[in-house]
Amino acid sequence: MKIELGLTSFADNGPIHTPNGIEKAIPQAQRIRNIVEEIELADQLGLDIYGLGEHHRQDYAVSDPVTVLAAAACRTKNIKLSSAVTVLSSDDPVRVYERFSTLDAVSNGRAEIMVGRGSFIESFPLFGFNLDDYETLFNEKLELLLQINQHEVITWEGSLRPSLKQAGVYPRTEYGDLPIWIATGGTPESSLRAGALGLPIVYAIIGGNPMRFTRNIEVYKQVAEAYGHNSEQLPIAVHSWGYIAETDEQARHEFFPSLKAHQDVLGQERGWPPYDENSFEREIGNQGALYLGSPETVAQKIIMTIEGLGINRFMIHIPVGSMPHDKTMEAIRLFGEKVKPIVDKHFKNN
Repeated sequence: MKIELGLTSFADNGPIHTPNGIEKAIPQAQRIRNIVEEIELADQLGLDIYGLGEHHRQDYAVSDPVTVLAAAACRTKNIKLSSAVTVLSSDDPVRVYERFSTLDAVSNGRAEIMVGRGSFIESFPLFGFNLDDYETLFNEKLELLLQINQHEVITWEGSLRPSLKQAGVYPRTEYGDLPIWIATGGTPESSLRAGALGLPIVYAIIGGNPMRFTRNIEVYKQVAEAYGHNSEQLPIAVHSWGYIAETDEQARHEFFPSLKAHQDVLGQERGWPPYDENSFEREIGNQGALYLGSPETVAQKIIMTIEGLGINRFMIHIPVGSMPHDKTMEAIRLFGEKVKPIVDKHFKNN
């Protein structure tokens, strides 16, 4: 399979942390417009995929990725447009399909869905769902979404969502079924589920040695084969945090303040210790999950990850924490103009 390279973002929108100090957060509306510019640039650079996250909290600007992706669809030509992720447990599969099939029409067949349970849980009380039903909600709604994707008229019965009887779901896509990926932070259950269903899988690797996911991928492939799917034809992706600048030192200098601020906010919520430079240095090395540095440094680490895990799509998450828009745009430019050609040349010649 072709090696695909792309971007993901959560539209971080807190106070902007730079080496020179802290700036006030920009309006959420402006952050959303900036995201559309980032997607447009990624398309111009020939990147393959852009995934946009869903959150319902003050420090992230996008609660409805599909609307933003639809705006970007009208300003782009080739790039695939995906959620990263759709929190399916607290959404409705009918509406999810309707929104993405509409995006697929606007983009001429470039829509994808990454579904996950979400690492944040604010959407559950917001939309009236019980966290005690966390697993059941996801499993039931995934089953329904897959049926809707394959069939125009649905008869379905579940335990937590109202049943459907000969219900039509529209609009339908004109280019075949929507690509639906399972997104996971590495739980064994997600690999088992995706493998059994024969669905593409995305691993979010945001800490530790990426090669520790080798076992997850082996399990995913083994289960897929056991259920009659050709594992060699199933796309496997990784999404990891990162940042590119002209030199390794510049990348360190510019990225650390925003990353630390991001980690410390989450750390206060989740009981983590303060993020420090020792943690940072561990993660930017070859055994860590941060893809940071000059274009050559980042490209070589991506190549090592693709070969080591046997994946065919790599997405770098830019930014982590709130950074100046011009710095994010420059990192994207370097990823497209300098990192991508190195990776493409390597796999073309091997």
